[in-house]
Amino acid sequence: MKSVTLKELIEKAITREIEAFDFYTKLEGKVQDPVAKDALKFLASEEKKHREFLESYRDGAISSAGLRMTEVIDYNIAQHMDRPDIKKDVNTQDVYLVAAHRELNSYNFYKGLSEIQPAGEVKDMLLKMANEELKHKEKVEYLYSNTAFPQTEGG
Repeated sequence: MKSVTLKELIEKAITREIEAFDFYTKLEGKVQDPVAKDALKFLASEEKKHREFLESYRDGAISSAGLRMTEVIDYNIAQHMDRPDIKKDVNTQDVYLVAAHRELNSYNFYKGLSEIQPAGEVKDMLLKMANEELKHKEKVEYLYSNTAFPQTEGG
């Protein structure tokens, strides 16, 4: 297996964050529901923050301690539901499901990279980035479950 430098790893992660930002921005243009639009704007802004963090980390401006680590609840919805196709008039619940799949892929990317790193600052930074992506997945799965299975008057 080819050895990858830290700089190459960070550059790849930055590219993925840019792609995620572009994805959410484009998807927002296909959605009519204002709540879904707001959620996609939020996700795009989070991906932009991740890119900025990674660029600062790459440039030596901050250490891996710059990300907060909190407990995340994984609803596992994306793992059990097929990713819907994106079409012009995509419905709100499908928007959230597509986003959940995207966040799951990002989580798996960072988690996988962390598993091949020795203990230390790089591994810690990758695990924290994975946790950030899992938090996004948690948010969109929560929105999905509330949209796909709304509360009724009877409980």
